[in-house]
Amino acid sequence: SARIRLHRLCSQNRQGWFPWLYEQCRIVPGMRILEIGCGSGKLWEENIGLLPEDVEICLSDLSDGMIRDARRALGMEDDRFSFQVFDCHQIPFREDTFDLVIANHLLFYCRDIPQVCREVCRVLAPGGRFVCSAYSARHMQEISRLVQEFDSHIVLSADRLYERFGLENGEELLSPCFREIRTVRYQDALLVDQPQPLIEYILSCHGNQNQYIQDRYGDFRSFVEKKTRQGFRITKDAGIFSGIKKLDLFSKKA
Repeated sequence: SARIRLHRLCSQNRQGWFPWLYEQCRIVPGMRILEIGCGSGKLWEENIGLLPEDVEICLSDLSDGMIRDARRALGMEDDRFSFQVFDCHQIPFREDTFDLVIANHLLFYCRDIPQVCREVCRVLAPGGRFVCSAYSARHMQEISRLVQEFDSHIVLSADRLYERFGLENGEELLSPCFREIRTVRYQDALLVDQPQPLIEYILSCHGNQNQYIQDRYGDFRSFVEKKTRQGFRITKDAGIFSGIKKLDLFSKKA
């Protein structure tokens, strides 16, 4: 939520990420859709008015808490949605079930990305599409430099997630399972003119920052306040890959 808030408050692109992502999905009536790693359901909450009536959408996540948040955000009365908790390395659906599978900023967290791609390909119907997002090495790089300037010991993430699955290498990782892969970048940047959203973003990261900031929080807030006083610009370089299921993948395996 802290990370989403920073983007919502400070993004320069008036079309936010989730409306843009929804547009890339090209959803039409009659679609059967699966989102893996749905989080709090923001993609659907922000675009609910655009969603056709005649669709079936399964929202899934490894986290029970995320599924509870998604249910709460979308309500129980909308029968277009169903909710399941499962690990996307083993998707509990039959082959050819879905017309569209979506993975928003998920694949770089998966322990076995090729296995997840095979599972997505398996459950997609012939002609079905996989839409997944990623970012590049340039994405949000100014934040890492900011905290390093405050204390060189701080590392916001122990893993360079873009090296596992990013805009630079994503097409190669997807190509064994998908064809006609397109890359579309989201044009945006952040301009931060108040310290608190940026501080909350930093504290929410997966690194060691709390170890070095907690006892010096006042100093850190003053440092960030000074940096944002005239506007602190942050590069964004994120986008999506869209690919179509390779029909011969499982027949060759058989």
